[in-house]
Amino acid sequence: MSHDEEWFDEDAGPVVRPYAVTGGRTRPTNRALELVALVTTTPNGRLMGATLEPEQRSIALLCQRVQSIVEISARLDLPIGVVRVLVGDMLDAGLITVNRPARPSDRPSAALIEKVLDGLQAL
Repeated sequence: MSHDEEWFDEDAGPVVRPYAVTGGRTRPTNRALELVALVTTTPNGRLMGATLEPEQRSIALLCQRVQSIVEISARLDLPIGVVRVLVGDMLDAGLITVNRPARPSDRPSAALIEKVLDGLQAL
C-alpha cells in the first residue's frame, strides 16, 4: 500500500471541502435562514432540475415534499452552512419557496389562549 492510499477510503466518496460547493461563501446572499424554515420546490425548480449542480438538484428533488433546512442537511449529509447558502441561491433563482416560522410576536397572547381554552372546556 502506498503512502497516498493510506489517506483515501473508497467508501468515503469524493473529498470536497464545503466552501468549494458554495464558492467560498458561508452565508446566504439574501437573508438568514432559520433551521426550521420549510423549503418546497417550485414548478420552475422541478423543470430546471436537470441543469442544476448536483447538490442543488438533490435539494430540488428532496423538497418536492416540504423539508426544513435542518432535515435537508441531515438527509443529504451536507453541513448546515452549505445548505443555507445553497437554499438561499435557489430562493434567489425562484427554484424553491421558503416559509419561515412565526416570530414570537406573531403568536397569540397567553390571555387569548386561556380564553380559548376556557371556551373549549365550557363546551
